[in-house]
Amino acid sequence: MSKIFDLWNTVAGAFGPSGREDAVRETIAEIAGAYIDDVTTDALGNLICRKKGAKNGKKLLFAAHMDSIGVVATYIEDKGFIRFSQIGGLYVGDLLNIQVKFANGTRGVISYEEKTPLKDLTLDNLFIDIGAKNAEEARKLVQIGDFAVYEAPRFEQNGVLCGPYLDNRIGCVTLLLMMEQLADKEIENDLYFVFTAQEEVGLRGAGAAAFAVEPDAAIAVDVTDTGDLPEMKSAMAVELGKGPAVKVMDRSVICTPTVVDALEQAAKDCGVSAQREILLCGGTDTSALQKARAGVQAGAVSIPTRYIHSPSELCAASDVEDAAKLLTQYALQK
Repeated sequence: MSKIFDLWNTVAGAFGPSGREDAVRETIAEIAGAYIDDVTTDALGNLICRKKGAKNGKKLLFAAHMDSIGVVATYIEDKGFIRFSQIGGLYVGDLLNIQVKFANGTRGVISYEEKTPLKDLTLDNLFIDIGAKNAEEARKLVQIGDFAVYEAPRFEQNGVLCGPYLDNRIGCVTLLLMMEQLADKEIENDLYFVFTAQEEVGLRGAGAAAFAVEPDAAIAVDVTDTGDLPEMKSAMAVELGKGPAVKVMDRSVICTPTVVDALEQAAKDCGVSAQREILLCGGTDTSALQKARAGVQAGAVSIPTRYIHSPSELCAASDVEDAAKLLTQYALQK
């Protein structure tokens, strides 16, 4: 297996839905500690890793959210089935008969009320089956308010990674690769690598982190959709394996043109083929970074990923490697 897979497998294996990122934060902090000068955690749970630069250098912030989507138990029925609500954006079609795992290790299967036609299913028609005989038995394993995440295998095959929570543990891996590449370099810019909390429920951590750091420029690293699948509803000029994507805009942000230009120049300087991204639906931490304090010059580098928010997300390892190279080159720009 590749180094990228091993890193992702380690980081993605930590339990970390939005608001419960502790295990992910601890895992990343342990890895990052070898490469940076200091590590802090703020009140929202953001992990802020700093590599100090020269006194007159720019202050640059790189952000990747470490939280994931998930579900939360809201009601336990008499027969032991658990009703739930969403943490972040969930799609019914991705949830039918899949496995989930609670923080205490309890596993279950999400199923649905079969008399309801599939086309009419909503989250209200779904439940989690943990094999309990009744509510009393279920409550010994799961309490109201317990969070759960996808439980599915992660694997590498033909140069692609597949499994749950590429979004956005693969962005976290990209920042860790950056740190490693910069570890032995004398740098002019003051670098902040921020692993943000609660992105999936409203970009909550990124704004607080950017407010505290006051960067000259901020770059979000996240996944993005691709337009290379059969019969796509909307055309999108991003393909798997064709390189990282430099974001131009999405529904929540228009990236700063000078930052877009600098990222594309960095790609040319290090020989990386970069794509341009316009995401028609959705957004990333970029929006919150840009609106911090009196405003921040902001951009984003995205990893092309298929089947986002499903238990079987898929990306190319080469795109991750090239994203780290591009961002390292950008971090070294004067």
